[in-house]
Amino acid sequence: MTIELLAPAGNLEKLKIAIQYGADAIYIAGQRFSLRSAANNFTIEDIKEALLFARQRGKKVYITVNAFLHDDEIDQLPEYLAELHSVAPDALICSDLGVVKLAQKHTGIPIHLSTQASVINSDHAMIWKGEGVKRIVVGRELTIKEAAYIKEKTGLEIEMFIHGAMCMAYSGHCAMSTYVAQRDSNRGGCIQNCRYLYNLYSQDHQISKSHVLSSKDLCGISLIDDLIKAEIDSIKIEGRMKSNLYVASTVRAYANVIKEINQGKSSNFENWKTELTKIPFRGYTEGSLKSEADLDSIYDPSYESGKDFKMAGTVLETDKDRHRFAFYVKNRLFPGDEIEVMTFDGSIETVTAKELINLADQSLTIAQPNSIIWLPLKDGIEAQNVARINRAATT
Repeated sequence: MTIELLAPAGNLEKLKIAIQYGADAIYIAGQRFSLRSAANNFTIEDIKEALLFARQRGKKVYITVNAFLHDDEIDQLPEYLAELHSVAPDALICSDLGVVKLAQKHTGIPIHLSTQASVINSDHAMIWKGEGVKRIVVGRELTIKEAAYIKEKTGLEIEMFIHGAMCMAYSGHCAMSTYVAQRDSNRGGCIQNCRYLYNLYSQDHQISKSHVLSSKDLCGISLIDDLIKAEIDSIKIEGRMKSNLYVASTVRAYANVIKEINQGKSSNFENWKTELTKIPFRGYTEGSLKSEADLDSIYDPSYESGKDFKMAGTVLETDKDRHRFAFYVKNRLFPGDEIEVMTFDGSIETVTAKELINLADQSLTIAQPNSIIWLPLKDGIEAQNVARINRAATT
């Protein structure tokens, strides 16, 4: 059995990056009724372009409509659903039963049930199956074994989170933002109060400081083989608001592990897990994928890493005649800097910026963010490759 790698995209550029690095499907949000209201999100025209790009490459696009809605918003929903019906994405990801029923009434789009619905047992899943849901994104409190049992008992498709930020609240049902900032986390407004450092007290005596409400990031790359054997249908990377570097790095790592397993090779999990330490992360945990999460899952700042590596930029186009490529700079570059270009085949091409040449063929002493320069071309480098730089090694 093959397993679907599902990646996040906060905009069209990230969607294209994720697909080219090996994602089988992408989840995105329109501009309303999503749990990431602060993200760029997609207009209907953007969604059309996303679907065209994906389908030309045999990939799928799912759209989140996963906020819990009040009556005034429910009244506005049919118009939005009609727009989605006109572009026909591969699925809608919903949480609210009212939203599910309206989506079925106004569209013919398959429904995937969000993890926000807190499905953690087969009886609950069967109720949703009776409501016409095709896939369950199970609660993050489940082990792989428990999720496989739900699939066996119900015949539903099962999707599990495999990587990314974790919520301290049960299936994400947190009200802290609502009380502190009048922003409802279940309707797209979370301000991540759980990330703060808290004072802990015993009666009236302060005993310590802790990130007790904050989890390490989920990383299940060593468990891909277990997920495939359990016949889990889809594994999901969290992070629609994360950077291009995050999207490229995570998709690249998980896609290559899946490819190696499917080819019957012995995957070097540790190598790919090391690659995942080259993006900012909050320490890694396997969460509840193997057994119930415990104290080891609590975030500890001393574990945090990945901040030495920065996004260098993106390859715009290649000029094979002149053996160079146009590079869009995201962080300042200096002559002599070495950047690591992550190719789509999984390799790394190290390029030394001996000279920084702008589009007017002038030599620069520094390449500023949002500028375009020429760099020497190497085999394997293609348009939309993402590049990183180990700034700690160059300072």
